[in-house]
Amino acid sequence: MKSQSHPFKHLRTVLRHRRAVFRHCVLAGIPWQGIKHDLSKFSPSEFIPSARHYDGTRSPNELERAEYGCSFAWMHHKGRNKHHFEYWTDYSPITKRMSPVKMPLRYVVEMFCDRVGACKTYKGKAYTSSDPYDYFMRGNAKNAMHPETAALLEKLLVMLRDDGEKKVFRYIRKELMKKRDY
Repeated sequence: MKSQSHPFKHLRTVLRHRRAVFRHCVLAGIPWQGIKHDLSKFSPSEFIPSARHYDGTRSPNELERAEYGCSFAWMHHKGRNKHHFEYWTDYSPITKRMSPVKMPLRYVVEMFCDRVGACKTYKGKAYTSSDPYDYFMRGNAKNAMHPETAALLEKLLVMLRDDGEKKVFRYIRKELMKKRDY
């Protein structure tokens, strides 16, 4: 699947996404993570293949996977960004397999902000507060995450869906982040 390169459109999408995630991270009480969020997307290893596979409606990683059977940009990205649950895997001496590791709270919160920001970026005006939850439930991420991490992310997504942004960000900032763990 050959696609036309759109470096400026891809750059605009990345910047729009980073801006949305930054706003959410500020609301969640983790502004520094919002500033650092996804900086690796500007590296040649991620930017060039993503610009080449950009179509504006979904992650360029999906199109790169369709062409090559895997996404080299994604493999680079997930290994450098701790807000992705895929970063948090390690070999388990008990199961003798790669297993999910419980994510630190601040990265779970950043992952929540990332998912909301991604849905807003790709859905635009059609975005609803249930979109991040629906995307989470459609995918297989829940089964690939540490059970406690998946449970917290789902709780936040349900709260967003049912009670709205104001309530979920107040909960994160005033209650969850004060505990420092989950």
